[in-house]
Amino acid sequence: MKDQFGREIEYARISVTDRCNLRCRYCMPECGVKKIPHAEILTLEEVLRVAKIFSRLGIRKIRLTGGEPLLRKNLSTLVRELKNLSGIEQVTLTTNGVLLKNFAPELIAAGLDGVNLSLDTLDEKIFADLTRRRFFDKVLEGFQTLLNENLSVKINCVPLRGVNDGEILRLSALAEKNFIKVRFIELMPIGCAWESGLRGIPMPEIFSKLEKNFGQLVPVREKNSLQGPAKYFQPKNFVGQIGFIDALEHKFCGSCNRIRLTAEGFLKTCLSFDAGLDVKKLLRADVGDDELSEKISDAIYHKPREHVWQLGIRNVELGMNWRQMYQIGG
Repeated sequence: MKDQFGREIEYARISVTDRCNLRCRYCMPECGVKKIPHAEILTLEEVLRVAKIFSRLGIRKIRLTGGEPLLRKNLSTLVRELKNLSGIEQVTLTTNGVLLKNFAPELIAAGLDGVNLSLDTLDEKIFADLTRRRFFDKVLEGFQTLLNENLSVKINCVPLRGVNDGEILRLSALAEKNFIKVRFIELMPIGCAWESGLRGIPMPEIFSKLEKNFGQLVPVREKNSLQGPAKYFQPKNFVGQIGFIDALEHKFCGSCNRIRLTAEGFLKTCLSFDAGLDVKKLLRADVGDDELSEKISDAIYHKPREHVWQLGIRNVELGMNWRQMYQIGG
C-alpha cells in the first residue's frame, strides 16, 4: 500500500522480544533494563495474525528483530509460518550472533532467507568492552556457520569514534573473499546511543578511508526494492560489497518503505516519532480482521514525511521518541 506521500510500504520489521544477552554500550545501560512482562509481549499467534494483515496490505518482506530474537522460543516455527503467507517474499533476521551456531540449521530449514549480523569489531577485547560480555568466540562460530550454509549475510557495524575506529578496514576486508555485505551504520540519536557519550564517525570519512586502502568503491545498482536504505559499493577484486546507511547526513525518508512492530505490539511508522497504533490493544479487544486491517492501513497512510533528527542533537532534546532501540527493534 502507499502512504499519504505516495511511498510504497512493503517492508515490516517485527520485534519478538525486548530481551538481549549482550549489553552493548550504544543500546543498553550496564545495569540492565526493566523488562516488559511476558504477558505484555505479543504471542507468536498474535504476531502471525498481524503479519497476515500486513501481507494483505502489500508487505512483501518481514525482518524479525529484538532485543535478541534468538532468545524467543519457537522462532523457527514463526519463520516457517511467515514464509507460508501469500505475498511474503522474504523473511530475514537481525541477530547479535551469540546463539546462531545452535539455531541456524533449524532456521534455514524453516526457510529463512538471510541474516543481518551485528558485529562492530573483530578484536576480542574491544568486543568485550563494547558489549560488556565475553561471547566473541560464539559470535565468530555463528558467523562461520552462516558462511558454511551459504546463507545471505549482511554484517552491521556502528563505527564509533575512539572505540572501533581501527576495525573498519578489517571488517570491510571480510567482503573481499566472502559473498557478504559489510554495512556501516550511522549512530542514531536514540537513548543510550547518546546518553553514553559515544560519538559516531561520519560516513564520508569512512568512505574516504576505504578508498585510500582498497581503491575506488564502484557503486552497485540494487535490483531489489526490498533491500532497504543502504547504498552499496564494490572495490576491485572484492566478491562481496560494502554498504553505508547514514540517515542523518543523507536523509533518505523520501524513499522509506518500512514500518516497525514492537514486541509489545505498537506499530511505529517512523523511527523518530511515537506516531503509530497500539495494535496489541486492538488484538486483545477481539476486533475483527477487517477492522484491524482498516486501522493498520490508516496508521500506515499517515506515516510521517520525514524524521526530525539533527546532527549533534540528542533525540531526548527533541522530545519525540521515548523508546530505546532495543524496545523498538533494529
